Amino acid sequence: MMDQDQIAALADLPKLELHLHFEGAAPPAFIRGLAQEKNVDLSGIFRKDGSYDYRDFVHFLSVYEAATSVLQSPQDFARLTTAVLEECAQNGVIYAETFLSPDFCGGSDVSAWKEYLHAIREAADAAQRDMGITLRGIATPIRHFGPEKARAAALCAAETADDWLVGLGMGGDENQGQQRDFAYAFDMAREAGLRLTSHAGEWRGPQEVRDAVEDLRVERIGHGVRAVEDLAVVDMLIERGITLEVCPGSNVFLGVYDRLDQHPIEKLRDRGVKVTVSTDDPPFFHTTMRREYSALAQTFGWDREVFDQITKNALEGAFCDTDTKTRLAKQLETA
Repeated sequence: MMDQDQIAALADLPKLELHLHFEGAAPPAFIRGLAQEKNVDLSGIFRKDGSYDYRDFVHFLSVYEAATSVLQSPQDFARLTTAVLEECAQNGVIYAETFLSPDFCGGSDVSAWKEYLHAIREAADAAQRDMGITLRGIATPIRHFGPEKARAAALCAAETADDWLVGLGMGGDENQGQQRDFAYAFDMAREAGLRLTSHAGEWRGPQEVRDAVEDLRVERIGHGVRAVEDLAVVDMLIERGITLEVCPGSNVFLGVYDRLDQHPIEKLRDRGVKVTVSTDDPPFFHTTMRREYSALAQTFGWDREVFDQITKNALEGAFCDTDTKTRLAKQLETA
């Protein structure tokens, strides 16, 4: 069994995070301060200790949207960028891909979306210069908003696809509709050169993972952990080289699994699936990348070799360009 010094050393390793919801990473204090500035009463979404307050996953989505409601301008999102990246950098993250919703950034209007992206990117460039952390964006339709809004979000993504806005993903309530309902939006993004991922296999079973791969032709899956319930789906992930954006702390906090030692990340890794580690919506789920690494080391006995493979999976699965990957690889070697 590892001692606390060994676990702390592993938690200090440089990290790449592929599954981070931008608004969901907003520190509660940041949202409370913004609400006060705008005279918006959000007291109902916080506990007495200042953390976010919700009952279950569906209620979490409504609290998430309430918190997001005070983010009303490109400048608000620029400030959010700095706040989020400060938290990431403090946890040893050197590269993150974040889910950005055009619905929350200008109401899926292409012109407004461009203004938001410009502000976010300027703040991200400053963070890269000052903190050594690199950020890339994944435009994100919200599943429970429906296919038509997803098309509008995909159009925003297609119009701004470049070396910074690198992908399209889908978040929201997995129990609403089917993956294939959003094929048009994903086809639009693919034609624009964007890389593709979708949430699947968190709340629904392994068939949802297969549907995301076959109907949307994604190369990564957000969560995907319930694929373990059907080994044929697990083998499909391996054969097609699909990377899983696994968020263990989130899955336990929301009750997908009761305890971390019941989480299938180790079984999936052992079988040969390309698993990575992320925090999802860290302040909502009371986690950080350091805590994720510490918990995995303590629960599964993961050593430096395992975490190096996790980092390699994340670097290979990242949607950024080759030059950025080369630079990140050098950062990892130096560290």
